[in-house]
Amino acid sequence: MSGLRVERFTALAPAELESWHALRAANPALDSPYFHPGFSAAVHAAGRPVHVAVARDGGTPVAFLPHHREGRLLRPVGWPGADFQGPILAAGTGFRPLDLLGNGAAAYTFDHLVEAAPGFERWVVSRRPSPYLDVTGGLAGYLGRASRSGKENMGQARRRAAKAGRELGELRFVAASSDPKALARVIELKRAQYAATGAKDYFAEPDRVRLLDGLLRARDPGFGGVLSTLHAGEHLLAAHFGLRSGAVLHWWFPVYDPAFARLSPGWILLRELVAAAPALGVARIDLGRGEDEYKRRAKTGESVVCQGVVTRNPVRRAVASALSEARAIARSVRSRRKP
Repeated sequence: MSGLRVERFTALAPAELESWHALRAANPALDSPYFHPGFSAAVHAAGRPVHVAVARDGGTPVAFLPHHREGRLLRPVGWPGADFQGPILAAGTGFRPLDLLGNGAAAYTFDHLVEAAPGFERWVVSRRPSPYLDVTGGLAGYLGRASRSGKENMGQARRRAAKAGRELGELRFVAASSDPKALARVIELKRAQYAATGAKDYFAEPDRVRLLDGLLRARDPGFGGVLSTLHAGEHLLAAHFGLRSGAVLHWWFPVYDPAFARLSPGWILLRELVAAAPALGVARIDLGRGEDEYKRRAKTGESVVCQGVVTRNPVRRAVASALSEARAIARSVRSRRKP
């Protein structure tokens, strides 16, 4: 494998994009929609420049790593909204992360690197679970694999759905909506949630709103955004905007109207989506990194994603390790405080 050459995403030739597709298709660890070139294309089109490090063997591309450059720092494409990260390459192919550095770039930082990414082991400072739902066979198939708490929550969701129908009006679920007004409502509710919890507002950056708008309009049969909505009568109870590629749907921006929190509309929405999975051609729903209670209850399995930084600077790496340890302690404290 020759050294990496970096170029803008839009400079990639059609043959190079074909190689990207072929490499991804040959590596099961890269089936997440975040590794599809359509994600990089959508991020770039939304106004945030994407560069791609390309490695070749005898002129043939053997690895791609899309990223952003912020001064001397490199970040994975779509950061901080990319829940899976890493180089696109065939299984068993080597990769030299230090080749990413140079020409003024001092570090490549990652927070959702797939554990199977080769060459990154020495740069990993922590690992976190990334839960998923195996929805092969739809709701019946899922319930056959779910934990006791998962089955109980799905049962409660069925009963609360019936209650919502009685109190608010007919329940309507749309698995794949193209309504831009519904997407605008998702973003509005998500921003309100960020404000209420004190979390950083992901949508404060306009390019991220444009990203979701563009993904909703994507017409690539192999990749795009998926907007699912749940109404009761005239009321939007809950909605979700995610990414889809092949048989994988990534659970990305779920929201619900706090006015109907007593009905646990998020669980009703998730139940409807699991039931609709066969019709959508979905076999797995990735919930993304995190140990939220609902993810712990709903999951049928989990993968692992890694956090760390590629750097030649030992001080920078030591700081990353210290921050990771501090966050782990904080998570442990929060967990012990939960009733």
